[in-house]
Amino acid sequence: METVNLKHLLSGFQPILMISKNKIKQIKSLARKKFRQKEQLFLAEGDKIVLEVLNSDFRIAELYATEKFLAVNKNSVTRAEICTEVTSEEIKKASLLKQPQNCLAICQLPPVTELPDRITGFSFFLDGIQDPGNLGTIIRISDWFGVEYLFCSPDTADIYNPKVIQASMASFCRVKCFYTDFNYIASLAESSEIPVYGTFLEGNNIFGETLPGKAIIVLGNEGRGIRTAIADKIAHKLSIPSFSRNNSGAESLNVAVAAGIICSEFRRKNQNFSIQNEN
Repeated sequence: METVNLKHLLSGFQPILMISKNKIKQIKSLARKKFRQKEQLFLAEGDKIVLEVLNSDFRIAELYATEKFLAVNKNSVTRAEICTEVTSEEIKKASLLKQPQNCLAICQLPPVTELPDRITGFSFFLDGIQDPGNLGTIIRISDWFGVEYLFCSPDTADIYNPKVIQASMASFCRVKCFYTDFNYIASLAESSEIPVYGTFLEGNNIFGETLPGKAIIVLGNEGRGIRTAIADKIAHKLSIPSFSRNNSGAESLNVAVAAGIICSEFRRKNQNFSIQNEN
């Protein structure tokens, strides 16, 4: 029988416990999309990420954390429906990380929200991005540069994949992400009267182009690029030129790196637009 510590009863925390084998099995199953959808749960790990999730609109079903984390963040952790103090060793047993920190949170997947019916700023459409690290980094870039929406094709990686969440460094809490096909995006761009751009090896040099403050940018799959059916519908084609000597450098850029360069160039050429939006 576990000894109940009075300070935990007064604070609302569960006493120090072991994480059960069944709970560890459930936590590890959340690495797979089918189990996240079945349970309607996702996993957040790491002190910074968990703290940001606790301070977001996400519903935290269960929080497992060390005494140190609970003490430092005692106001935030009260948002968790169940908050249990555990040791670092217990967290290591359940964690999906190679170097776990002081906490992990089991969170409710949010309800599916309706797609926007108008775009007023700068957005991305991701055409089949497969690598979770790339997707997480693009989410983080979108957060930094104030991207209005991040639209993803149905075959793009799941934003609630634990690897995406880690790579996003909690930016998934702030970036509005939607899964839809490109036909809806093309229709949305037309009704919003904004252009659609795409990244292509044979596109126009982005550094020499006049770029608008409002646009949808299509980024293609890591291997195949933008699929032909979508490419045929993109009027404005951009490329990021290579500056390697004697054309002996890399064949292409990582898609997340390309996203950062594109955001930077669009924002740089529309500084007045960005400032007006902030005001």
